[in-house]
Amino acid sequence: MGGVLFLAHRVPFPPDRGDRIRSHHLLKALARLGPVHVGCFGDGDAAAERALAELAASHCVAPRTKPLPLAGAEAVLTGKPVSLTAFHSRRLAAWVRETIARERIDAIVVFSGQMGQYVPDEFAGRVVIDLCDVDSAKFESYAAAGERPWLNAREARLLAREEERLGQRADATILISEAEAALYRSRLTTPGKVNVQVIGNGIDAAFFDPSASALHPVIAQQPRPHFTFTGQMDYRPNEQAALWVIEALLPRLRARFPQAMFHVVGRNPTRALMAHHGMPGVHVWGEVPDVRPFIAAADAVLAPLLIARGVQNKVLEAMAMARPVVLTSEAATGIAATDGAQWLVCPPDHEAMAARIAGLLADREAADAIGAAARRFVLDFHGWGAMLAPLEGLIGKTAEGQRHAA
Repeated sequence: MGGVLFLAHRVPFPPDRGDRIRSHHLLKALARLGPVHVGCFGDGDAAAERALAELAASHCVAPRTKPLPLAGAEAVLTGKPVSLTAFHSRRLAAWVRETIARERIDAIVVFSGQMGQYVPDEFAGRVVIDLCDVDSAKFESYAAAGERPWLNAREARLLAREEERLGQRADATILISEAEAALYRSRLTTPGKVNVQVIGNGIDAAFFDPSASALHPVIAQQPRPHFTFTGQMDYRPNEQAALWVIEALLPRLRARFPQAMFHVVGRNPTRALMAHHGMPGVHVWGEVPDVRPFIAAADAVLAPLLIARGVQNKVLEAMAMARPVVLTSEAATGIAATDGAQWLVCPPDHEAMAARIAGLLADREAADAIGAAARRFVLDFHGWGAMLAPLEGLIGKTAEGQRHAA
């Protein structure tokens, strides 16, 4: 019985941020099909590496020590995207080749486009690439918004080439939603040569269960309403969304609800966000051991993302916790919920969103009904088991680890 080589740009433990949640569940699904050998990058988290060692047949965790300026210089000299040079490691490349030579590897599963560079050209087994979303389009959005336009336009152009190369190399290329798959196909020069598949994000609804978590005790003692935003807060789209709430939306909400509080919850808040901490109505919590009490205490969870790729775990988590979610159409991508029934979708207009939130708070019974419907929706359509069921067919294995007949 052969094994699977799983390559990820971060250690898939702990599952506490969007990409690591998906890679974590991918790895667990693969491990149920047979032995998995894992190559990834890490930051020296010993507990995460121990957890990886318990699940993987073998593993290599390369340190992320390359400074970004050095990765940028390498990118310019080699004509590659910075995203690739930043994740290039001779140690990891050697380990991949040694593992393929030593073990019987039937398939390579690549999580995120940065790791496709490690798939040897001569590898004859199946290759599955999980791009998740179209990174090149994200950099195009940054350039269009005036953020380092030359650098981001270059990154977008070169990443688009790499995304097409990977699609042509792989037996299957996975995107996280039908919208991302359509976007990816639209950017290919030869779409007929790429087998595009969709595997959405799931949610651990047993963990994100409102009955399993109390309200945050500090927030519960304060006057309502409370609004929560969760995420990795040094990720530019999250920072941008949180700042938009603080600077544009919150003043409109506090004009209607003078004691309204906005809670920013997530690791590594930027200097711009921390500058607002302690201002009227703003609490920046930073990293917390458990986001559930903050979600449970919210009258509404906000996700007004202006730039978003793929499926937002923060939205699924809030829905599983039976909280009404107010979000932009960008944050709604890939989740087939209905506006007004399982969430509220608004344009990124502070007056319109404030009015929609005011209407939500005016009818608590209706707000609770939206939250209950949201939880039912994720239970029915976004369990990880259902989401990852196609994986075994894509890598050519059954649940017993046997190869499918060709």
